[in-house]
Amino acid sequence: MSIEEAHILVPFGRNDEFVGRESVLRELVVKILPSANNKNCQRTVLEGLGGVGKTQIALEAAYRVFEQSPNCSIFWVPAVSLVMFENAYRDIGEALGTPGMDDDKADIKELVKTTLERSKVDWLLIIDNIDDIGLLTRDKGLKSCLPFNRKGSILFTTRNHEVAVRLNISRKHTFVVDKMSEAEAIKLLQNELKERQYRDTQATKDLVQHLVFLPLAVKQASAYMARTRITTAAYHKLCRGSDNAQIKLLNTGFEELQRYSDNTNPITLTWLISFQHLAESYPLAIEYLKFVCLLAEKDIPMSLLPIGKDEEALPEAVGILEGYAFVSIHEQGDSFDMHRLVRLVTRNWIKNDWEACYAKVVRQLAKVYPVPKHDNRQLWTRYMPHAQVAIELHRECIDKKAAADLLFVVAGSYNKIGRYEEAEQMHRQTLELKKSVLGPGHPSTIRSRNNLQNLLDSLYVGGDDDQSTSPSESEGEGGGGTTLQ
Repeated sequence: MSIEEAHILVPFGRNDEFVGRESVLRELVVKILPSANNKNCQRTVLEGLGGVGKTQIALEAAYRVFEQSPNCSIFWVPAVSLVMFENAYRDIGEALGTPGMDDDKADIKELVKTTLERSKVDWLLIIDNIDDIGLLTRDKGLKSCLPFNRKGSILFTTRNHEVAVRLNISRKHTFVVDKMSEAEAIKLLQNELKERQYRDTQATKDLVQHLVFLPLAVKQASAYMARTRITTAAYHKLCRGSDNAQIKLLNTGFEELQRYSDNTNPITLTWLISFQHLAESYPLAIEYLKFVCLLAEKDIPMSLLPIGKDEEALPEAVGILEGYAFVSIHEQGDSFDMHRLVRLVTRNWIKNDWEACYAKVVRQLAKVYPVPKHDNRQLWTRYMPHAQVAIELHRECIDKKAAADLLFVVAGSYNKIGRYEEAEQMHRQTLELKKSVLGPGHPSTIRSRNNLQNLLDSLYVGGDDDQSTSPSESEGEGGGGTTLQ
C-alpha cells in the first residue's frame, strides 16, 4: 500500500444500532473534515463521563467522514496505554509503507508521525481514550507524536478536560458529550429487547430516568434484560431494591462489538479506570471524591470539604473532578453536583475503607456545621441535606463523639424548621450516644437530657416554643468546631 492512497484503519465496524446524537454529529463532522481548514491541522475533542458514548460518537463520525470524503484516510488509535498506542501506530506505518518499520531500534511513533506530516492525501486521526495526562505529557509522550499537516485533522476522546487544555484545543473545537435525551435512551434500550419487555411505557421511562440516560448504563440494562428476558418494570424494581443491588447489576460485564476485545464493559470498570488515574496523579481529588460520595449528590458546598495546608488546592481538586466529569460545578462556583451513578460506584469502591472514610465525613460535618440560628440559616440549610445523609448510618461511625455532635446540631436544625418529630428522634439518638460515650452522669449528657425534656414539654405540654427551638444555642455544643465536653 502507498501513502498516496486512502486507507481506512478503524478497528470497529459501523454500529448499525447507533441512535441519536444528531446535533452533535452534524457539527462534529463539519469540524473534523480535513478540508474544513486548509491553513491548519485542526484538533477537536469529545470529552465527557466514562460511558456517555464518546467512542460510539467518534466511530459514527468516522464513517460519516468516509461517506462524504472517500479519498480521506481514517486512522483509529486507542490511547488506553502506551503499548496500545504504539501498536496502532505500527499498523498505520505498515499500511502506509513507511520506511524503517523493520528496524527493531526504530522509533515507530516518530516514523509514522513523519510519514503523516508528508502525506499529500487528506487524513483523519482519531485518538480514543486519551485520559492519562502523564501518558500525554511525559518525555517522548504521546503529545510529541502527534503529526502536523494542513491536510490532516485529529479527533480526541477523553474523560479528562485537562487533555483539551494541554493540547491547546479551542472551545469551539471542544464538544462536551452529555447524557442522552429520554427518547434516545429509550430507543437504545429497546434495540435488543422484545416488544413485550418494554410494553409498559411508564416503567420504561422510569428506568432510563433512573439510569440518568447514560448510554453505557442503558446498554448494560438492555443486555441484562435481553439475557434474562425480564421486563423494564422488573429491572427497574431490581435497581430500586438497594444500592448493593444496583452495583451488582452495574458490575455485570457484557461484550459489545464496538469496544476493545480485552475489556469487559461494566460501567464500574469504565469509571474505576478514571479512579486509578486520579489516585496516581491527583490524590487530593480522589480524597474529595471519596468524601462527597457519602454526602447528598446535589448542591454540595465547597465549604463542606476539608481544607489542607494549601487553601487554593481545594477548588483546583474539585476542578479536576469536573474535568473527569464526576461532578458538575454550579455557575456560581461555590458548589457542585455529583453524578448519581458515580456516587454509587464510588461508595462501592471505598467499601474496604468505609469506616475511615465515613468517620472523616462525620468529623468534618460536625466541625463546620454551625449552631443553627436565624441569622446563619442560609448556611446551615445548605449543609443540612448532606448532614442528613451522613447521619443515616451514625451507628456505624467509629467516632461516636463526632456522631453525637453532628446529631445534636441537626436536631437543632429540625427544631428550627418546625420538624419536631425528627428533632425529637435526633435528640433521643444524641442522648443515647452521649450515655454510651460519656456516661449518664456527664454534664454534656445531662444537658442533652434537659434539651430533650424541654422539647417534649414544648410539644406536649404547650410551653413557649421559642425557648426550646434551638437547644444547641442554649448548650453551645456541636457545630462551629465545638466538641463534646
